[in-house]
Amino acid sequence: MTKSDETSRPALRILVVEDEVLIALMLEDYLSELGHQVIGPAMRLRPGLVIAEGEELDLAILDVNLAGETSMPIAAALMRRRIPFMFATAYGRQGLTDEFKERVVLQKPFTLQELSEAIDEAA
Repeated sequence: MTKSDETSRPALRILVVEDEVLIALMLEDYLSELGHQVIGPAMRLRPGLVIAEGEELDLAILDVNLAGETSMPIAAALMRRRIPFMFATAYGRQGLTDEFKERVVLQKPFTLQELSEAIDEAA
């Protein structure tokens, strides 16, 4: 799937919060290929929270576990701002607290197509 395949969806400003460098780079590549603008990536809780609380965003993709901390404070900040978000995790829904169980979960590892479909569902 390329940017030209995504003509019906406008480009989104997407925050990436991911502590694994290779996954963050893959997400950046995939999102760019889909025609979106990557904000970040933030690799730790504090920088992700600062961006989530202050930047203009259309969507966020959050890894659940950030170097031993949870991304739930970032998710809560995004909820307060009414910014849609999804979780990208190898743990599935089991790693989520009850308040976030209904959010879109992108199961790692994932493909470009699965990411595109998750964005459609979450945005």
